[in-house]
Order: sequence, then C-alpha cells, then structure tokens
Amino acid sequence: MVPSLQASPPQNKPKLLDEVRDVIRRKHFSIRTEQTYVDWVRRFILFHNKRHPREMAETEITAFLTHLARDGRVAASTQNQALSALLFLYKEVLKQDIGWLQGVERAKRPSRLPVVLTRDEVHKIFAHMHGTYRLMAGLLYGSGLRLMECVRLRVKDVDFGYLCITVCEGKGAKDRRTMLPVNLAKPLERHLQKVKAQHEEDLEAGFGSVFLPDAIARKNPAAAKHWIWQYVFPSSRLCTDPRSSVAVKQRHHINETMRDASRAPPKARTIRDYARTGTLAVRSSLPQLTQAPLIARRMAFQMQ
Repeated sequence: MVPSLQASPPQNKPKLLDEVRDVIRRKHFSIRTEQTYVDWVRRFILFHNKRHPREMAETEITAFLTHLARDGRVAASTQNQALSALLFLYKEVLKQDIGWLQGVERAKRPSRLPVVLTRDEVHKIFAHMHGTYRLMAGLLYGSGLRLMECVRLRVKDVDFGYLCITVCEGKGAKDRRTMLPVNLAKPLERHLQKVKAQHEEDLEAGFGSVFLPDAIARKNPAAAKHWIWQYVFPSSRLCTDPRSSVAVKQRHHINETMRDASRAPPKARTIRDYARTGTLAVRSSLPQLTQAPLIARRMAFQMQ
C-alpha cells in the first residue's frame, strides 16, 4: 500500500500591509517609498472604516482623493503621491485589472519658477554655517549633489587623486561622476580623518558595521566593517536597520533634515525664506555647469 502524503499545514496569509512591503522590497524600492506607500494605504483603509481594498473601486478612491484636497488641503504633488500608492496597491499587490482607475483624475501641478540665489546670498548663507553642515552645503553647491546623494556618500566614492566624486544609485538608480571642488579637498580630508577615528573606536567597542547595498553583506560579510564602505557623513548615534531581521547596531548616515544648519540669526533668515537645500544644488536650472566641467571647476564654487 502506497503511503499517502501528508498535506503541509496551511500557512497564515500575510496581512495586506505586509504584502505591500514584500512587493516593494522585491522591486528594490527605497525604504522611504516603502514607508510612504504603506502609510497611504493605511490611511485609505481607515478613511473607509477599515474596509478591504478588494471591496472598493474608483468611487472610493475618488472620495479619498477629494477628502485630501478639500479637507486636508494638501498640495497637488501630495495628492498624486497618494494616487500612485493606491495604483501600486491595486496593480502590483492585489493584481486587479485597473482599467477603471483610468477615470481617476490626477491633480495638475502648477508651474513654479526655480529659486536661484544670488552670489551674495550664497556667501551670507555659508557665513552662518559651520563644521559638517557647511561642508555638506559646499558639496551641494560646488559638486551639484542632491541632498540624499550627499548624505549617502561613502568613503570609496571620493577620489582625491582625480578630484571627483562617484554618485552611486542616484536619481533613477543611475551612477554618475561629478567634480570635487579644489577648495573642499583639504577640509574633506580632515573631516574623514575624524570619521576614521570614530570608526576605529566603534570597532574597539564591538560595533563599526554599516548597511551594505544589495547582496554584498551576504557575499562578503566582513565588508560591513571595512573603512571604504563607511559613510562620509555618519550619524552621531548607533541604530538598527528596520529592514533587517537581525538587530545589529550600526552607524547610519547623518539625518538629512540639516536642522542645526538652519539655526541662523534672525537677519540671516530674511534671505529668501522659501529657499531650500536644493537651491544650492547644481541642477537642470544650470545645465551649462554639468556640461562644462572645466568651466564648473572655476565658477561653481567661489566661496573664497
């Protein structure tokens, strides 16, 4: 008599928000995208009295977006962000036909003129910045780095020999190379000497590891404590990776809010209060700087 195979016990089906997280991580989205999408899905469910999204369709989504615009008074970009999260939920997680979602209208983002500070305003801003934040602002202004590209820099990305910086997985998950201003080379070297001393103290205390991208941690576990993989601008505190199943304290990069850098005297706050850190970055508003490295080397960083 052939023995019958015992059926494996049914596994508990993961919760909806856990399914959203799993799909996002499988697609290698950033942790910020994961947190944002999960938050919008949760708010959508709570708005409709905890109904399951499978029971809802275009009418409920439109009502939620209308609530955001009318009662929440959110910006058009925020409303479109919520819609993108719901589109991802129905298309990628629930695997539903989203043909009916084509009728959901996206909010139109108004055209805004870019804020470009004058040279005098830039000098006044740098005059009220000191230490690490002044160095970071110098890289935003002189190297054309975006804010998150700056805080995520690792030691291996800085080449003092060629005076260049390699941006890994920038916008659109693309790599690129940009210049390192001559005026920042020595200050950055001194800064890295302090960071290395801190890293050596962490190693002596049994820590010293850092988050590694993709599968590098599995292929080369020792790389997490190597100096070249450390962040150029590390955090002052140790923390655990929220995506990791192992609670290991690591030193992540510095917080990108740069709150300490904004604590300037009242007179300094009158310099275009609506300007942000992105104003210092060389972006599409100044395409000639990214297309002409020799000119940029002379003109993009004139702090001294």
